[in-house]
Amino acid sequence: MPSNGTAADALANSLDLARQAEAFGYRRYWVAEHHLAPGVAAAAPAVLVALIAARTNRIRVGSGAVLLGATTPLQAVEQFGTIAHLHPGRIGPGLGRSSARRLKQRLARARSNPLPGSAIGPAAYSVVDGLLLPPPPHVRLDPGRLQIEASLLGIRDADGDDYVVQLCDIAAFLRGDYRSVDGTELHAPTAEGADLALWVLGSSAGPSARAAGELGLPYTANYHADPAAVLESVAAYREAFRPSSTLATPYVMVSADIVVADDDTVAAELASPYVRWVLSIRSGYGAMAFPSPAEAAPRIPSHLSDYLVIIWDK
Repeated sequence: MPSNGTAADALANSLDLARQAEAFGYRRYWVAEHHLAPGVAAAAPAVLVALIAARTNRIRVGSGAVLLGATTPLQAVEQFGTIAHLHPGRIGPGLGRSSARRLKQRLARARSNPLPGSAIGPAAYSVVDGLLLPPPPHVRLDPGRLQIEASLLGIRDADGDDYVVQLCDIAAFLRGDYRSVDGTELHAPTAEGADLALWVLGSSAGPSARAAGELGLPYTANYHADPAAVLESVAAYREAFRPSSTLATPYVMVSADIVVADDDTVAAELASPYVRWVLSIRSGYGAMAFPSPAEAAPRIPSHLSDYLVIIWDK
């Protein structure tokens, strides 16, 4: 959400941006899933995807990502299948994890080291083939808050083999050949036959990358969420890849925070609030409303300026 704005402002801006993106020739527009974050109005990706698809004509619309730890595979595939039947060929749900097992790991980390580490200096960064790779982020975590959020969202396991099973269940509902563990045949009419392009999102060389590779699905590596691990994440996906009816070879998309402007000076000004916004996320209390350049300027640590990724495209 913009500083001093409301959820209604943010949602209206998202719809307008999608229309502008389509007019400029962009081919894909995705929305996130975040809960209880003070500055983010993206708690219902399927609803927002449907609204955007209805107000555009050609651009592909998807999610980055639906959290299968808080949504059952049936719910996810029915929601996006419903949209896809009305907008065939345009809907691409990205599927991610937010699981009980992962939550336990975060809680253990929070209890052992609840405060951020020391400041990160420029020497801690590296560049590989032009790609900026910062060190792993220091994130402050509040164990009590994490437990409350997990309870409200009904977080369940979605790791390892469980995650692969969930992805397979979604594919089976789409094909119309789902069978329960006891062999019962079940059909989900709003999912069956829906023209959905499934993606898997991941931010490490963990279960998400391996599952996407093993099932032969396209993979999105979250550079914007964890740039330090992006190369290992992609490598794990490629190593695990097995050809499927969807893909014969690995297919990778990388997310990144990009600012586009008429020149470098304008781009730098527009990007200046980004560091302060990221630091609010690292605080453990969720993203703040996005500040204006004037609001952010006095509080940006100068040594983090390299974290901004700016593209100049006339």
